[in-house]
Amino acid sequence: MGAARVLMIEDEPEIRRFVRMALESEGLEVFEAGTLQRGLIDAATRRPELVVLDLGLPDGDGVDFIREFRGWSSSPILVLSAREGEDRKVQALDAGADDYLVKPFGVAELLARARVQLRRHGAGGNDGDPVLSFGDIVVDRALRQVSRDGQRLHLTPIEYRLLQEFCAAPGRVLTYQHLLKAVWGPDHMDDLHYVRVHMANLRKKIEADPNRPRWLITEAGVGYRLDPKA
Repeated sequence: MGAARVLMIEDEPEIRRFVRMALESEGLEVFEAGTLQRGLIDAATRRPELVVLDLGLPDGDGVDFIREFRGWSSSPILVLSAREGEDRKVQALDAGADDYLVKPFGVAELLARARVQLRRHGAGGNDGDPVLSFGDIVVDRALRQVSRDGQRLHLTPIEYRLLQEFCAAPGRVLTYQHLLKAVWGPDHMDDLHYVRVHMANLRKKIEADPNRPRWLITEAGVGYRLDPKA
């Protein structure tokens, strides 16, 4: 992952030490903050390339940090939370977080998710590159074409718009609400079945085994993410 700067905002010293050791083992430069306010100060001065954030901070809600940070930075945010409630995950993701891990978690998963976010950020996102490939799938957004193993896939307009959302943010969890608003518009925010039906159809065309998806991963009760490195 290289010597990228990571800001870890966590009030529990043992977890800070655990996460720091894991990230430093990958050659990352890690800075620590134990409160929301200290985190905001360090984020402004350190300019981290990744933020690892606990939601339950002693002086405020981590979601408030996300909203303020997103006002001036697009660096990815990986949320750590002991709260398994889906509403909290959705709230954090909709505020601008990129991914989340529920405590307790393992070192391997932490590092894998950090790598995904740092790669995406290091590439400056995918807005400037119209072509994204994963496995035998190639998405050419300039030509609005999708191919699998060299053969063009015929996607419906809705399926293509869904795939385009994932290609714009590979590795990021996209909530049901995000997808509904982006693809169907704000008048369809309660039509969750739209997403499920069209995602099932998209997987049939993208995945080798739609029942065991490799690329379009379900985040239970929250949404989906594209995992281009699977």
